[in-house]
Amino acid sequence: MPKFTLEDKLVVAISSRALFDFEEENRVFETGDLAQYEALQRSRLDESAKPGVAFGLIRKLLALNADEQRVEVVILSRSDPISGLRAFHSCREHGLAIERGVFTRGRSPFAYLKPLRASLFLSANPDDVRDALAAGFPAARVLPETPRAASRNADEIRIAFDGDAVLFSDEAERVFQSEGLRAFVGHETDKRQSPLPGGPLKPLLAALNKLQRIADDSASKSSMHIRTALVTARSAPAHERAIRTLMAWDIEIDEAMFLGGLDKGEFLREFEPDFFFDDQIRHCESARVVTATGHVLSGISNAS
Repeated sequence: MPKFTLEDKLVVAISSRALFDFEEENRVFETGDLAQYEALQRSRLDESAKPGVAFGLIRKLLALNADEQRVEVVILSRSDPISGLRAFHSCREHGLAIERGVFTRGRSPFAYLKPLRASLFLSANPDDVRDALAAGFPAARVLPETPRAASRNADEIRIAFDGDAVLFSDEAERVFQSEGLRAFVGHETDKRQSPLPGGPLKPLLAALNKLQRIADDSASKSSMHIRTALVTARSAPAHERAIRTLMAWDIEIDEAMFLGGLDKGEFLREFEPDFFFDDQIRHCESARVVTATGHVLSGISNAS
């Protein structure tokens, strides 16, 4: 077998529950009766699972591999190896080119993110997500049982990000929460020329930006393109530091929404992202009505 390498690839590690709808099975798993859970999965080995919250995003990311493999998706799951058979069977039935997986039978799988060189970890387990973020990997907790609207953008991957504590560090958010809006605006105005430190999902945006440039190259055979958006509660004049930070990183973003406290859900409905990342659960709850959503369990808002 020829040697395979993950170098220069966007690697997405995803739990089977984030990829497929295993909510019924998970309720059995969480009772603590592992034998009953495994028996249930074994009885359904040949039954294809329905798409889960992140299914649409994964399907589109894999479509970027038209002329060269640039995206690798790996199932990283607490399920047992035999239950993993059902996950791979479901991948085949749905036409997902996923060949690799790690199954840990109840143990936390996050340690395998390092050898996988993961660019993103999506899981429904908050503890695994926290461990991944603490270890420096971009990660988010998917919100299961989110309504999955059919995308009207078949040839475009649309991903939206919050700013502070997601793309950027929570430096400014800490000022806002401890000293209020006026102090926050003053702090960001004074530091408008100083780029913000990177947040937990900066590496993901950088990797997507690289893929975006390749996909937009006329020599690429891929018909799939990437469109990104910054959707933030910032407003003028605090917007300037955010834009200057992206300029300093040499990262382009297609749309920027500075909403000044307006509900994000209505704007996401118009942008139609395949996935949205935010650190604050109230914004996630608003967004999940519209699109697949990941809660980034980082920063001062998630300190407790």
